[in-house]
Amino acid sequence: MQLSLLPLFALLSIGLVASHAALPPQLYWQSLLPSTPIPSSLSHLLPSSTDWREDKGTSVAVGKGGVHVDAAKGKPGGTNVNVGKGGVNVDAGKGKPGGTAVNVGKGGVNVHAGKGKPGGGTTVNVGGKGGGVSVNTPHKGKPVYVGVGHSPFSYIYAATETQLHDDPNVALFFLEKDMKAGHKMKLHFTQSSNQASFLPRELANSIPFSSAKFNDILNRFDIKPESEEAEVMKNTVKECEEAGIKGEEKYCATSLESMVDFTRSKLGNEVDALSTEAVKDTRMQEYTIAPGVKEVGEKKAVVCHRQEYPYAVFYCHKTEATRAYTVPLEGADGVRVKAVAVCHTDTSGWNPKHLAFQVLKVKPGTVPVCHFLPQDHVVWVPKHF
Repeated sequence: MQLSLLPLFALLSIGLVASHAALPPQLYWQSLLPSTPIPSSLSHLLPSSTDWREDKGTSVAVGKGGVHVDAAKGKPGGTNVNVGKGGVNVDAGKGKPGGTAVNVGKGGVNVHAGKGKPGGGTTVNVGGKGGGVSVNTPHKGKPVYVGVGHSPFSYIYAATETQLHDDPNVALFFLEKDMKAGHKMKLHFTQSSNQASFLPRELANSIPFSSAKFNDILNRFDIKPESEEAEVMKNTVKECEEAGIKGEEKYCATSLESMVDFTRSKLGNEVDALSTEAVKDTRMQEYTIAPGVKEVGEKKAVVCHRQEYPYAVFYCHKTEATRAYTVPLEGADGVRVKAVAVCHTDTSGWNPKHLAFQVLKVKPGTVPVCHFLPQDHVVWVPKHF
């Protein structure tokens, strides 16, 4: 399996002469949002930003080795795009094995975020000898496949039996009236098993992302139509394409750059990006809301939810009837979590059998419904000065 290199050549050529398109994702973010830190939910999906704190030259070489694009400090590292015998390689490293690499060639597509040694970080492989899609983390060392089901944060779907009994997101829904210091609730904060990295926008845009071209997607990635991987991907694409509820503006971002662009188009140029921060995975336990609950965002927000896909894709949506909060939590075992909560004040357009209504025993449009954000999701709000 090998992706077509011609479209990528064209995209690279355009990107090198455009003011923003050729920037690495971190620099793109910093150029448009200079006063907004990248939250942990996004930063771990990117190469280290420390290599981009000062101006660096960019070199383009075309020869026997194909095309090589390098933005570095005159030494190995930085960002490299190579097109030649080895196919396509996009690498953002630190002058040693590791960093983030995207390779398209004989070995299919490989996305690797390493720690300077073999086996470090996270790899996502699509195609190649093994075929299919595998997500490997250094702790588990084996493929992780997520069961197919609708996202609990897409409000047009009814809850499945699996969600009602096994989904840890069940505990994340609560009523706004309960968001006060001293209130106790059982919660479970975990790191996502899906650690697939962002692709550079040029590469992400060169790969189809639509139901109409889904067979092409599977062929490019060498994935069998009847496989579990194909079903997961199909479900993600379908949810991205379906119309939202009344008053919802939705968009699936297939790159960090496209997420930034969508958010700025809805909220303006002065925004904050917030995500739930837990020191470690926590067990299901009782948490107490500590003093210091704070509303943020002036009742405007864009919320982006991580989707299941071979590379990082986020389902982002904006609704007017939304309030966002930062909520300090203290676990029974002493662990502290800086949680982010989103409350929806108008749920009249939601599916009456949505997970939140079944968990909370309320009806659509009656009371504000809230949920904590999992650690790999992010909420964007207007910056408060």
